[in-house]
Amino acid sequence: QVQLVESGGGLVQPGGSLRLSCVASGITFSWYVMAWYRQVPGSQRDLVASLTSDTYAQYADSVRGRFTISRDNAEETVYLQMNSLKPEDTAIYYCNAHQVFPTWGDRDYWGQGTQVTVSS
Repeated sequence: QVQLVESGGGLVQPGGSLRLSCVASGITFSWYVMAWYRQVPGSQRDLVASLTSDTYAQYADSVRGRFTISRDNAEETVYLQMNSLKPEDTAIYYCNAHQVFPTWGDRDYWGQGTQVTVSS
C-alpha cells in the first residue's frame, strides 16, 4: 500500500518560514519525481515545485527564490522549505509522487494534505 504522509504545516506570520516534510512508503522512492502542489478551496490544485531523482528542480514563478524543494532518497522523504511567506501562500499543500513506467504505465500518488496559513 502506497502512503505519502505530509507534516509541518501550520500558522505562520507573513515573512516567516515553514518546512514541510513528506514521507513515502510502498514505492521505490528514487524512481519517482516528487512534487508539492497547493490548493485553495474552490480553485484548482497547482504545482508549487517538483524534483527528479537526479535533483532537477522546477518551481512555480510565484515561489521561485523563496521556496526550496529537496529530497533524501535514503529516508524516502521530500521537503519543501518555505521562506518569506506571504498571505497568498495560504493553501492546503499536497505531496505527489509521479512516474510513467514503460511497462506499468502512469503511476500517480497523493498525500492527504497539510494546511499552511500565513496570517498576522
